[in-house]
Amino acid sequence: MDNISHQSFVIPDRSYGAVIKREVRLLAGKLQFSEKKLSELDIIVAELLSNLVKYASNGELLVKPIYDTDNASLELISVDSGPGMPDPNRMMIDGVSTGGSLGQGLGAIQRLANEFQLYSHPDHGTVVLVRLHQKVKPPVTKSSPADIRFINVPKAGQTVCGDACYSKVTSSFLTVFLGDGLGHGVPAQMAVEQAIKTLEQTADHSPANLLDAIHKASAGTRGLVGTCAVFDFASRKWKICGVGNIVTKLSGSMGIKGYMPQNGILGSSLPRTLLDLEMSYERSQLLVMTSDGLQSRWNPARYPGIVKYDPSVLAAIIYKECARHIDDMSVVVSKLY
Repeated sequence: MDNISHQSFVIPDRSYGAVIKREVRLLAGKLQFSEKKLSELDIIVAELLSNLVKYASNGELLVKPIYDTDNASLELISVDSGPGMPDPNRMMIDGVSTGGSLGQGLGAIQRLANEFQLYSHPDHGTVVLVRLHQKVKPPVTKSSPADIRFINVPKAGQTVCGDACYSKVTSSFLTVFLGDGLGHGVPAQMAVEQAIKTLEQTADHSPANLLDAIHKASAGTRGLVGTCAVFDFASRKWKICGVGNIVTKLSGSMGIKGYMPQNGILGSSLPRTLLDLEMSYERSQLLVMTSDGLQSRWNPARYPGIVKYDPSVLAAIIYKECARHIDDMSVVVSKLY
């Protein structure tokens, strides 16, 4: 998984639109989008911003380039805490509007986007997920038993993020790690990057052993907290181990199961014994992790039908409702098939 941060654009009013469109175009330019694709991107951004200004409160646009050797993409996620839509599917029909406009915005976005999802609920505002690919053809899809998505936003005023995610999927195991370097800025980023490098070089399927390897390799850095989860596709069981204040929950058909991490700091001080906790898989289960840049009161069960959506949609809802904006902020959602 890439650890490129999402760039956050807060939209207080319409006057910011031209600046935001220019910044998004600069990000897309790095992906070598064609002029036609850039023009389509301009329309998408304009419509997203227009909806945020008209209907939203606390509107925000998250943008991230996704580098792929076969087909790079630009991801745009619009989030707001506005009134929401009681019937989102109806609002996709051209000519339908609640604000007196022509009612063509969402339909235009859907037609131009390579990937599009809309989640809206009267109690939870609206999330619009758009991915625009460099090439007309979709990215090469590799058969995978899991989908892992990551929203990562630096603390306001920072250009780098001290949170990072690592994931690896094989035919036998899924490994997911979320780390949070102490503090923020470059020293925090260096600590968590060392952790990711260690995971890439360590062949083990015990989360406790993986954290122990990170601890030893992170000596001399600022240190970090982190939780690692490994799913065994043969036994259909999770093993989870965490040190520090990463919040981890498994949400499935039988409800929410939380994991309580052990005290300590990777790279500095560990508990005497690191223990793996084994947890069983349930139908439609999601593994969700958040750093302490978000409040811990989130509950995936509050969002009807969310398991049917791209995991980025749930990550965006949790970010929207729980972000503190005083630290680096990260949400990881893993969906098993």
